[in-house]
Amino acid sequence: MQEDITLKYQSLFEIDANLNRLVKKIELLNYVNPLNIEQEKKQFFSSKYNYEPQYKYPKIKFNGYKLHRLFFSQRLERIEDDDIRKLYEDVIYDHSSLIECVETIGQGKRFYYNSLKSFGSPTDPDIDNAEFILRFDDSEFNEDMLPMYDAREAKEYFEAFSKRYDFKYDIVFSHNIAAAAMVRNNTQTLILRKNHKFSKNQLEVLANHEIGVHMVTSFNACDQPLKIFFNGIPNTVETQEGLAVYSEYMSGCLTLTRLKELAYRVIAVDSLRRGYNFSGTFDLLFSQYKLNREKAFSITQRVHRGGGFTKDHLYLSGLRTIYNYAKSGGDLDILLVGKMAIEYLDVVKKLQELGLAKPSKYYTDSYLLNDNQNTNLDFILKSLK
Repeated sequence: MQEDITLKYQSLFEIDANLNRLVKKIELLNYVNPLNIEQEKKQFFSSKYNYEPQYKYPKIKFNGYKLHRLFFSQRLERIEDDDIRKLYEDVIYDHSSLIECVETIGQGKRFYYNSLKSFGSPTDPDIDNAEFILRFDDSEFNEDMLPMYDAREAKEYFEAFSKRYDFKYDIVFSHNIAAAAMVRNNTQTLILRKNHKFSKNQLEVLANHEIGVHMVTSFNACDQPLKIFFNGIPNTVETQEGLAVYSEYMSGCLTLTRLKELAYRVIAVDSLRRGYNFSGTFDLLFSQYKLNREKAFSITQRVHRGGGFTKDHLYLSGLRTIYNYAKSGGDLDILLVGKMAIEYLDVVKKLQELGLAKPSKYYTDSYLLNDNQNTNLDFILKSLK
């Protein structure tokens, strides 16, 4: 059956395979995480928060001009279906923008403007939503008072959690990631920050977020006939992160403190638009919003890495979008088929009808269990614009 489909849509599969070969070199997160985070953090703190970190980044392993040329040399007119051809046009433009992001990492405003093209910036309603969330009191939940776990213990927790899914992946440690944990899609690897201390709630959050969604969609994408589901449909970040935080919510481990962290990220990304440098954004979070210095630094370096990385504002808007979609009866299965974006629902449904896409092989278990009992979070999420 699949062989018949492959023959019928031979041109589509050839173009899809060509793009798959090209995009393997440009996973942005492999390049934008600084190599000297810890050294610069010590320097920043010892300077009493007035030092501008001088981050170093991995060397680029591709020729941007040649890669652009190869992307735009694809003969998309061979794809007969208008909707599918338009999808592949969007994919090419999206990956072209990512090439420009990678090429300009560490180049200040040049990187920031390319980041805007790929990930946008908070809208006025996004900022209003963030400020609305920050009005609520989360003082009863203090992670600093909870037992803490090192990276080795976190690895054991994630291995135990993963037994509910029938897939295998690697867990490695690194000093050179901005987050406490992240999934590297192209190698199906979970990376943990080696010197990080995890609370029990953070372990639950990361397990449902990184494994329950990011790893689930990676392995679902591996099962798809077309590689665009593995490499990412345009605007996939907002949908992916929305699904991931929604998994936290549905598993019952999303706290108001965590939701406020996403709100602070929106505020921090907006500070880039207002021209704040690193120490300015840190001071905004540390002095005005009274975050402790570790959290203020973590959020600041996430958004200032590369020269101004705007991706982090999409977590909150993604959560709002997925929450509203799910509450209105939307089918979450189709959003889990791979690195999917909610804007492309109709064309992906068409691909499924034509036998060019499959239903999800794995399904996020928290969506089925629905352990959410937090009425305060329900009120907040329902109130977002």
